[in-house]
Amino acid sequence: MRNHYPRRNGFRPVTETIMLKLEVQPMDPTSSYRAHGAGIANDRLLSVPFANIDLPTAKARITAVLEGEQSCNLFFINAHCLNLSYRNPTYHQALLQTPLVLPDGSGVKKGCELNGGSLAANLNGTDLFPHICEIATKQNAPVYLLGAQPGVAEKVSGWIHEHYPGLRVAGTQHGYFSNAEEDSVVENINQSGAEILIVAMGVPTQELWLHTMQDRLNTRLNIAVGGLFDFYSGRIPRAPAWLRNMGFEWVWRFLQEPRRMWRRYLIGNVVYLSRVRKEARIRRWVRMLPERLIAPRARKLLGLQAGLRRALYRLRISSSERNKRLSDLVISGSALLFMLPVFLFIAIAIKLESPGPIFFGQTRAGIRGRPFRLWKFRSMVIDAEAKRHELEKHNEIDDGVTFKIQNDPRVTRVGRIIRKLSLDELPQLVNVLKGEMSIVGPRPGLYDEVAKYQLAQRMRLDVKPGLTSEWVVSGRNNLSFSQQAELDVAYRNHRSLWLDCKLMIKTIPALLTGRGAS
Repeated sequence: MRNHYPRRNGFRPVTETIMLKLEVQPMDPTSSYRAHGAGIANDRLLSVPFANIDLPTAKARITAVLEGEQSCNLFFINAHCLNLSYRNPTYHQALLQTPLVLPDGSGVKKGCELNGGSLAANLNGTDLFPHICEIATKQNAPVYLLGAQPGVAEKVSGWIHEHYPGLRVAGTQHGYFSNAEEDSVVENINQSGAEILIVAMGVPTQELWLHTMQDRLNTRLNIAVGGLFDFYSGRIPRAPAWLRNMGFEWVWRFLQEPRRMWRRYLIGNVVYLSRVRKEARIRRWVRMLPERLIAPRARKLLGLQAGLRRALYRLRISSSERNKRLSDLVISGSALLFMLPVFLFIAIAIKLESPGPIFFGQTRAGIRGRPFRLWKFRSMVIDAEAKRHELEKHNEIDDGVTFKIQNDPRVTRVGRIIRKLSLDELPQLVNVLKGEMSIVGPRPGLYDEVAKYQLAQRMRLDVKPGLTSEWVVSGRNNLSFSQQAELDVAYRNHRSLWLDCKLMIKTIPALLTGRGAS
């Protein structure tokens, strides 16, 4: 898929500016909108489309969903959501693929004003909730409450019974269930007969969960509502109406939980406004572009500017690559000396358990697809590659690229331990020292996997492969290959020495806990 994230540093090539022109135009209704028979007026902020509509239109839209046959997710966006979407490609894609996204808060209103428009209505979930209950009562549509701390959803259910006695609450469930309990939670929702599922797990967890689970749910309308349960249960009081009308509810939230909210509001709001102003300037420039391209002299000037920006961008990248190579040499050399006793201990353990070589070498695709020999501690039996064809039918990953089996019979006992702690990857420090790999970068793929890459996914080959990456610290094998590739492409576009340092620090707890490893 195409990358939607503008570069944070440096200059943008002209080709990217032209592509941005396609993104900043008002978006036509998608097939999902048409499926529900709604002509929704759309606007965009930071490449995220939302329905810029008033309250009566929003209520009519929700009613149409409940009267239709297809399932629909309803998400809300505010300044914090847009900041998260800017950094999180998976969340960004979930918003893009959601039929109905409504604006929430003064940040979206300010963004519309900076782009020369206006916000039709502030349709935040907390204020919209009574209207949803009213519609659900008229449509005889039971609701299911999922999320928040244990006991909170039950209090919200009590509020509903008090204010809307004709509305049936089909069930409640707190949001602190484990992955192992997820199937039973989904089954409970489906068996309850609920037509509306209201989820309060926080951004972006609730949106990603609904985006993933939508096909498994029998509900017609799924709504992500953030902290709504806390307000209607009485656990956290809302700001006074006069303060909300002034657009300063965020100040109230900050004063209630300053330690948790200071970064979101004091830093996040400034960052959000900076990004929106930059987007507004680009939109104004794009609107001027056709007139500027008419004059030959102006075209030549634009060509010179584009050439200068490309040269400066290449200079920045080459300087960054030199610094990255220097850090790779220092870290890999020091690690090899420091980890020598660990190398010896693992080598002895492998030899004692299983006959054969200590190290396992495999040809992988490096930068620009160049082949190199990747080294690992051998964690499988000698004929593991030959046995893979026999086990293909047991592959637990259905993305068409990756091959993984949870309890792979080819893995030795020592292999399971070193793979769980990622110690089998230590010999790749030699690959880093030789310049074939880097400490941070996309994990190198096999050539039969690279052949299955989609066009956009091949962009991960633009960067030297590494020992750790964004998806290694974000779930490893718990993520599908498409999600891994999205994170790798995002790293390719935003890479910097500072980002490398953050990923290296995040790698330490990920390795110690073994989360997502197999």
